[in-house]
Amino acid sequence: MKHTRMKLTVLASSLMLASAALHADNHDARAIAERLVDEHFQNSTLSREEQIEELLWFAEAAEPFRGMSISTVAEGLATHEYERDVLAEAFTELTGIEVTHNIINEGDLVDTMQNQMQSGNSIYDGFINDSDAIGTHIRYGTTINLSEAMENEWADFTSPTLDLDDFIGIQYTTGPDGSIYQLPSQQFANLYWFRYDWFQREDLQEQFRDIYGYDLGVPTNWTAYEEIAEFFTEHVGEIDGQRVYGHMDYGRRDPSLGWRFHDSWLSMAGMGSPGVPFGNPVDDWGIRVDEESRPVGASVTRGGGTNAPASVFAMQKAVDWLNAYAPEEAQGMTFGEAGPVPAQGQIAQQIFWYTAFTADMTDPSVPVTDDEGNPKWRMAPSPVGPYWEEGMKVGYQDVGSWTFFDSTPEDRRTAAWLFGQFTVSKSVSLEKLMHGLTPIRESDIFSDQMTELAPKLGGLVEFYRSPNESNWTPTGTNVPDYPRMAPLWWQNLAPVMSGEVTPQEGLDNLAGALDDIMARLARANVFETYAPVLNDEQDPEYWFEQAGAPKPQLDDEMPQGTTIPYEQMMEEWMAAGTR
Repeated sequence: MKHTRMKLTVLASSLMLASAALHADNHDARAIAERLVDEHFQNSTLSREEQIEELLWFAEAAEPFRGMSISTVAEGLATHEYERDVLAEAFTELTGIEVTHNIINEGDLVDTMQNQMQSGNSIYDGFINDSDAIGTHIRYGTTINLSEAMENEWADFTSPTLDLDDFIGIQYTTGPDGSIYQLPSQQFANLYWFRYDWFQREDLQEQFRDIYGYDLGVPTNWTAYEEIAEFFTEHVGEIDGQRVYGHMDYGRRDPSLGWRFHDSWLSMAGMGSPGVPFGNPVDDWGIRVDEESRPVGASVTRGGGTNAPASVFAMQKAVDWLNAYAPEEAQGMTFGEAGPVPAQGQIAQQIFWYTAFTADMTDPSVPVTDDEGNPKWRMAPSPVGPYWEEGMKVGYQDVGSWTFFDSTPEDRRTAAWLFGQFTVSKSVSLEKLMHGLTPIRESDIFSDQMTELAPKLGGLVEFYRSPNESNWTPTGTNVPDYPRMAPLWWQNLAPVMSGEVTPQEGLDNLAGALDDIMARLARANVFETYAPVLNDEQDPEYWFEQAGAPKPQLDDEMPQGTTIPYEQMMEEWMAAGTR
């Protein structure tokens, strides 16, 4: 019935298009499109005329909603600020739809999304929500299935130039049924970051080789990372009169501490199963699923890996490195406070660094760029832990994606869908990338503009052009209720970082809490599909004897350290071909 009313509204509005155009003195769509392209969107993989035609499609498709006001929301990243400050205003001018694109804290965004899903009240008309919640969206039945909507009620409101195949992260927003539930708006990875200029110094290379017996270079395993951290903190200690440290992290009891671990610290150590984009059957949270994608447990006793030996090893290293090799104040920092610290010039390397901070690292005024604005640093793949094996994911990518709910009135939801598509359209996506450095389109990544920018970005462009990029993936579909389950990480692991409990105790508590949530969700019978069905508990040895994760404790968790020269790594990386 709603669909019928919508079609009638669209029909009536379409009949008014011709007459409306005659007296729309302030709405010469082509003039507006031309000015927007010339003033704001000069960088695009489309020609100027192709941009204008794409923008004209938005102006025409939005006619039924002209004069409407909508409200959307995203977290605080430079990319989303660009959407708010430039794209929302441009879309409003072009379409007559007034957009308020709110920027709020990520934790508040998740809470608000959960509120809307559970209450059925429409709080925002569209959310840019991390694809980490894909497991939630495929189960609750309240998230709009974009694949179905584009074939049905949004058939006339889906841009003919959307080009889903061009999105590099669309696989992360796709459910086991093959349907797309979210549309990527920004994407960034966690990579290894290091001071290339320091690593190239012959005196430091010689000193490192004398102490450790191998070359100072990009670490490929956690042993080498630890020894490089020790080297700069304890043996070098000071460069150009400034105290230096071999590691950077954060440890304050705060929701952002959870991101540090479920994005994907345990899997970097090798806790999960092989499989990209998501480990199968055990994912990077340690949650095991059965052959029907139903979660069966996080605890080792149920076949999960959250509190397995690999996870304990990973947590112990997080504690040890923070205490021994990072600035003392890092223990009291949050994600937002710790992120800019490497740009201040005291940090030699960071195993887990979000590329979302790249823009902050390229300012010519910061100590980590030279007089010409070139970076003194580089980024590379993070080293992997001793439990890691070929075929496993290597690290994490954040994929902030447009998400819509059935609680939003259909007309407002459709108007928000138009705005969402506008923010990722080829007319504007390259310009947005150059502002926020969070790519979503393959065509943008391989553009001439990004080739020109590449030397200033310390390896970011090369990373995204490499086929290896697909080994960095978000949280997957094994997690049945991200808003409820994500807080359990910082609540249970903050005491580990502060030394109140051991890594094993903290992870046992976390695994038990995850299992408890899944058991309650199963009893509540709230899911339409892929509901948890927990395994009965068994002796951990039973699961250790099975193939794959969870894995028994290794006899040697710190093998010989290994490194690779940065230039060799880049050559091998790119020799593998392009995406």
